[in-house]
Amino acid sequence: MERVGDARELVLGYVDALNAVDEAMRAAIPSLERLADVLGLVHSRRISRSGQAGTYSYTVHGAGCLFVCGNGTEVDVDFAADGSEVFDLWRLRRYGLSLPEPLDVTDEDLRTAVGSLQPLLTEVGPGWFQHRH
Repeated sequence: MERVGDARELVLGYVDALNAVDEAMRAAIPSLERLADVLGLVHSRRISRSGQAGTYSYTVHGAGCLFVCGNGTEVDVDFAADGSEVFDLWRLRRYGLSLPEPLDVTDEDLRTAVGSLQPLLTEVGPGWFQHRH
């Protein structure tokens, strides 16, 4: 059961890290009302596709963005059509493996952990999840 506990800690850590990214990006780019607005700013060429915001570097890709913290921790997130932040098990695993003390958990354990965290997290599509603010 300890593995599921690790997976649960990983998921909660990802959500905390995503909230920290959101705060740092909005502090660095005052016109950002929500994290998803970074896509519009890149598409309108008001900010570059990759750059630095506080202690984070960011790289916009497709429908999302990869944020890398100063310690190397990676928070990769996609944005749904309504601008909400969505993520899948692959992004959660990538976050876990990038931690200063890497945490490698199985998709099965992550799925169990995500299920145990409802209604904090909602499955918005097969294998895709959203955090309720």
